[in-house]
Amino acid sequence: MPRGAGLKVGRILGIPIYLHSSWFLIFALITYSYASDLALTNPQWSDAQRWAVGLAASALFFASLLFHELSHSVIAMHYRIPVASITLFIFGGVARITREPDSAGQEFQIAVAGPLSSYLLSGGFFLLAAVTAHGTMLNAIGETLGWINLGLATFNLLPGFPLDGGRIFRSIVWGITKNYTRSTRIAARSGQAIAYAMMALGLLLAVRAYKTNGDVVGGLWLSFIGWYLLTAARQSYVQIEAHGALQGLHVADVMTSELPSVARDITLEEYGREVARTGRRTHLVVSDGQLVGLMTNAALQAVPREEWATTSVQAVMLSRDGLQWATPEEPALELLERMRSANIDEMAVITGGNLVGLVTRDSILRVVQTRMDLGHAGR
Repeated sequence: MPRGAGLKVGRILGIPIYLHSSWFLIFALITYSYASDLALTNPQWSDAQRWAVGLAASALFFASLLFHELSHSVIAMHYRIPVASITLFIFGGVARITREPDSAGQEFQIAVAGPLSSYLLSGGFFLLAAVTAHGTMLNAIGETLGWINLGLATFNLLPGFPLDGGRIFRSIVWGITKNYTRSTRIAARSGQAIAYAMMALGLLLAVRAYKTNGDVVGGLWLSFIGWYLLTAARQSYVQIEAHGALQGLHVADVMTSELPSVARDITLEEYGREVARTGRRTHLVVSDGQLVGLMTNAALQAVPREEWATTSVQAVMLSRDGLQWATPEEPALELLERMRSANIDEMAVITGGNLVGLVTRDSILRVVQTRMDLGHAGR
C-alpha cells in the first residue's frame, strides 16, 4: 500500500492513522449486510435499532483492527523500530514499520502480538455476550464481535507471508537457519502457496453455490483475498531479492554522477517542460553556480496545474538547509533504510564538502534490476 495512503484521521501513540478510500466502501457494505441480517434474526427490532447495531458493529470491527495493528506497533517501538503509519483499508489494516527487526526473537514478538490482541478482544466480547440478555443490542454486538475477532486472529495465524502467521513462520525459520534472506524467501513462497489454495477454494465454493442457487459472494470474496495475498507475497519476494542485490554495495555504486540543474527563478511551467523533455524527475536548483535546493517532479505535481505559470521553482523546492545527504562510502542498504524512514525519494551525496552525486529511488532500482538480470541477487 502506498505510503501515507488515504485520509489522515489522527494520531495514536504518535503514529499517524489513515483511512484508505476502500475503507469507506467496506464499512458501508458491512453495515448494510449486518443490518439486513438482523432483520431476520431479530424481527422484533425497529429499523433504528438494526441500523444502530449495524453501525456500532462495523465501527467496533475497525476499532478491533486498529487495536490489532497498534499491538504490533507497540512491540516494534519497544525495540526502537519506528512505525511510520497505520492504514485501515478494504482487507483490514497494515502498520508500516520503517525497518525490519534485528533478530528472529524480535520478529516473533512483533508478529504474534496481533493475533494475541485479537484473541483477547474476542474473549472480552464473548464475555459481554454472556452477561447480557439474549436478544438485546449489547448481546448481539458482543456475540458478533467475539466471532469476528476470533476469526481474524485465527486467519492471521495462517503461515503465509505477509500474514502474521507468515511472519511468525519466518521468525522460526530465521532462528533455525540464522539467515534472514533465506527465511524470507521460504515464507514468501509459503504465502504464495496459501494464496493459490485460497483462490482455488473460493472459486470452488462459488461454483457450488451457483449450482445450488446459493450465495456466491462468500466464495468470490475468499478468492479476492487470496489474490491480494498472492500479490503481497510476490512483492515481498521481489523486495528480498532486491535486498540481496544491494548486499555489499555502497552509495557510490548506486548514485548517479549526472547532476542536472535548473535555475531557481524559472516557472513551474518551464520546469515541467524540462522534465517532459529529458525524463529526469529530480534536479538540483542553482544560483550563481551555488546549490540552493532540490526540485522534484513530486513537488511539481503537488501544485495545481493552473498555478504553474505564476509559481517559481524556488517557491516549492526543498531548500539546501533541509536536504539530507549521504557519503559515497555508506552501505547502500543503510541508505535505503534512511530514505524509507525519512519518507524521501532522493538524497544528495557529499564528500569533502562537495556535491558529487545524487541517489534516487530510480537510480537504486536500475542497479537492482541490472544485478537481478545478471543473476547476482542474493549472492
